[in-house]
Amino acid sequence: MDLKLKDKIVFVSGSTAGIGFATAQRFLTEGAQVIINGRKKETVDDAVDKLKSSVEGAKVSGIAADFSKVDDINRLLKELPEVDILINNTGIFEPKAFVDIPDEDWFRFFEVNVMSGIRLARHYFPKMLQKNWGRIIFISSESAVFIPDEMIHYGMTKTAQIAVSRGLAELTKGSGVTVNSVLPGPTKSKGVGSFIENLAKADNKSVDEVESDFFKNMRPTSLIQRFASVEEVADTVAYFSSPLASATNGAAIRVEGGLVRSIL
Repeated sequence: MDLKLKDKIVFVSGSTAGIGFATAQRFLTEGAQVIINGRKKETVDDAVDKLKSSVEGAKVSGIAADFSKVDDINRLLKELPEVDILINNTGIFEPKAFVDIPDEDWFRFFEVNVMSGIRLARHYFPKMLQKNWGRIIFISSESAVFIPDEMIHYGMTKTAQIAVSRGLAELTKGSGVTVNSVLPGPTKSKGVGSFIENLAKADNKSVDEVESDFFKNMRPTSLIQRFASVEEVADTVAYFSSPLASATNGAAIRVEGGLVRSIL
């Protein structure tokens, strides 16, 4: 299927690994011009090289920027004044008991997970409206509606992303711009993969055993009873960023394996 993304300018934040990297790769296979991002130049350059090696003729470049630093974001916006598609993927997570989460962590998670996308959208959104075409997608999480008790601060930021996404969508009425959020469920990204491997070593179990235990005890409502691949999430992001998805706006699109039981 041709997603009609050829030569679209796409920026994917937090894209040197995991869902962000897979999303960048997916856009490149569609002929889009992709700009990736990470905190360190070395990491960004390495990811650019990997993408060029994996996709023939890839039109990809990178900009290093730490989304916890406003100066870095402002510099990025000067380097990249306009995009057709904005994928707000930057995010941090950390399991921690509620009573052990200090104020600083609440503010840090909000700064990185929520304000990063707000600052980028505030810059690019008016330009998209002027052109009468554009896509903004916030990579939220099933944790936005199924708040994990082991990291409530993370869940809070994911809920906030859906609210911002829906609010922006309300400002697109009658235009060719859409704003949506995508809610991955448990996904075997680089960070999650390392987390599972560490658990396996600590408990003297295989990775498969740990994964099975995770879905049996921590996410029993999952219908697929496995981690999604980053490519499965990336395919969804690419489709809803395309002209083919022009009638989907203001939506919270689930890619969570049926974990969330509500039908709305």
